[in-house]
Amino acid sequence: MSDIMTKSMARNVFYGGSLFFIAIFGVLTVHSHLYARNTSTDKAGLTDSVASGKHVWEKHACINCHTLLGEGAYFAPELGNIMARWGVQDDPEAATESLKTWMDAMPTGIEGRRQMPQFNLSDKEYEDLANFLLWTGRIDTQGWPPNDAG
Repeated sequence: MSDIMTKSMARNVFYGGSLFFIAIFGVLTVHSHLYARNTSTDKAGLTDSVASGKHVWEKHACINCHTLLGEGAYFAPELGNIMARWGVQDDPEAATESLKTWMDAMPTGIEGRRQMPQFNLSDKEYEDLANFLLWTGRIDTQGWPPNDAG
């Protein structure tokens, strides 16, 4: 038997390998979509207040400074798990009050320090934004981003 591969053998290896890896890619794509759709997101907790909080997030372009679940700018802290780090993830009222207290204390006026602008949000906007951040904290990110700092 010869150790030389003919053109037809090479073509069969190429097409067979290509089909195999296309099939693997397809299976992994379907698996990822099913996982994201069924297990990683708290669909039941997606309320009108959470949606309004996302609109507050977008309206004030919070992502221009903060990251949320690893996406966004790296100028200010990650906020995907902020309520858990503050210890208020199980109490929406405490979460709203903590967020309001923090944001009302900004800017600090300390020269040379990164400053968060004063957005002058309404009480409803604080509540909605807190609910949005609570909701994002319940997303199963499988430990990403790795952020335990307070």
